Amino acid sequence: MTPPPVIRARTASLHWLLAILVAVLAGPAAAATALPSMRLERALAVAADTEFFPESSPARQVALPDDWSASSPGEVSAMWYRVTFDAEGVRANGELLGLYVERACSSVAVLLNGKLIHVSGRLMEPVSRNCQRPQLIAVPGALLEARGNQLDLKVVGFPLHRVASHQRAGGLSAIELGPHVALMTKHRWRTAFAINLPQVITGSLVLVGSLIFAMGWANRPQSFLAYYGALLIGWALVLSRQWVSDMPWPNASSEFLLAILATFVTFAAVQFLMRYAGERRRWIDLGLPVQCAVMPLSLMVAGAQNLHAMATFWYVVLAVQIGAASAFYLRKVWPDRRRQFWLMLGLGCAMGLAAALEFGAQQVGIDQRIVDAAQLLPPLLFMGLGLRMVQQYGRALSDAQNDRVELERRVQEAAAQIERNFAQLADMKVEQVTERERKRIAADLHDDLGAKLLTIVHTSDNERISTLAREALEEMRLSVRGLTGKPVPLLNALGDWRAEVMSRLSQAGVDGHWHSPTEEDVPQMLSARAYVQTTRILREAVSNIIKHSGASRCTVRCTIADGDFQLIVQDNGKGIPMELDGRLDRGHGMATMKHRAKQLQGQCLVESGPGYGTVIRLTLPVDRNVAPA
Repeated sequence: MTPPPVIRARTASLHWLLAILVAVLAGPAAAATALPSMRLERALAVAADTEFFPESSPARQVALPDDWSASSPGEVSAMWYRVTFDAEGVRANGELLGLYVERACSSVAVLLNGKLIHVSGRLMEPVSRNCQRPQLIAVPGALLEARGNQLDLKVVGFPLHRVASHQRAGGLSAIELGPHVALMTKHRWRTAFAINLPQVITGSLVLVGSLIFAMGWANRPQSFLAYYGALLIGWALVLSRQWVSDMPWPNASSEFLLAILATFVTFAAVQFLMRYAGERRRWIDLGLPVQCAVMPLSLMVAGAQNLHAMATFWYVVLAVQIGAASAFYLRKVWPDRRRQFWLMLGLGCAMGLAAALEFGAQQVGIDQRIVDAAQLLPPLLFMGLGLRMVQQYGRALSDAQNDRVELERRVQEAAAQIERNFAQLADMKVEQVTERERKRIAADLHDDLGAKLLTIVHTSDNERISTLAREALEEMRLSVRGLTGKPVPLLNALGDWRAEVMSRLSQAGVDGHWHSPTEEDVPQMLSARAYVQTTRILREAVSNIIKHSGASRCTVRCTIADGDFQLIVQDNGKGIPMELDGRLDRGHGMATMKHRAKQLQGQCLVESGPGYGTVIRLTLPVDRNVAPA
């Protein structure tokens, strides 16, 4: 599987860093084992922009390295240096000789005994910017004399007041003359450290910064990512000054752009620290863009002659702003985010060290190689923090994805629950409508049909009609009771059934016996539907005994066990005749009785035979018939 671009870039960067580290470690050792070289540290210097060394101009003796900001503070654009040396000692072994110039700012031309042997870049505007790039020059042996060789170097650069930083002021380092192989090792080491390493870091900063900026742009609540990405990109542009040699515009424009770039870096750094701390101040949001506009105007007003002074003033102001924002951020995160506090404190200390060393280089002459090393430390830490942010963002994105999946699952569960609730509400609504309709029908039956039946009972002269009307009235009242849906205490139902059954048996001349539990054993309630259906089953059973059994004795037993109510009706009649083909549910309403019991989730069993009577067993689960029907 091909690794992502970020991983490939990080791997390439690590390979470069490893190679440079090997060069750093191997360089001094190799240089130590090489043959001794000649170090040239004294020269004659003449400020002149001529084609050759001005023989007629008065020259002064200078020590190398020569820094124009100290030795030539005036308006100098070109300086000739002449070094005289004897080549007897270095020519003896016959090796190819080389000249090593560690720093010639900004560009240099080299002549040996009047013959041009090397030019590092453009010597006129726009002048090549090679202040950080070491020069290794092969010395033709045919041009060397045994004694009295003249080495002339024309350095084209800029005085301190025309550059924004002391590092880019003109000057020349000491010169080494020796075996080309030995000097090549030193040159490679210096090039890797001063040119190649900044190139790798610049590319890495642009890559990581662009990725972080895109993440912040896509996720506006985490805008600090966008500012940090802009900070990395801005720092990469600042670092590119060490290895970018040729610009298509004059030096003044380059210095002007580099100074302006400092305000952009400050803008991104302050906003990142404030947003990363969870703070947003309107006056900062307005003040920083205004500052980005004011600084270029002030540099334009100051002009090229005062560029260094004005840029130094602004660098101090910008450094104070970043320091204040860093202090605010550290104070803000100290109570809750200690790990982040120490990480950012280390980054701030590295930045402070780099700034202090650069200031020291400008004021007290610290070795420029130490300053270069210190300047590489902050971008490395920036890149490390950026990669950590990318990792945290990836982890947060993964967590957000998992949260989204979990949220979708919960939404689906909530939607299903809402659907169930809605169905239940719909059922309840239907039940309420049904209940109201039942009550309306019950009221109509009671008020209309009941009144008419009662009139027939009291006014009819025909006893049979009056009896039928009375039975119809009782059946109507039972139906109305079922429609109203009011639960009935089982104890009350037993009382009603006992009174009705014993009365009917007595009127028919059948000896009746009733057995039921005591009041303490019957705490259950019976739904209206169960009460009505049980009443009809019991009436049907008693009617069969009276009309068809020819029994003289009937016993009714009521029991409650394991949540079931059992009603047993037994007679001593002639039983169900065999003419019904062995189907006990074909006569005397047996099928109707069993159907009613089944509707109540119960059962009705019939036991009968010729000559020993009939037993009807009704079993109902009373616990499931508590709610109104």
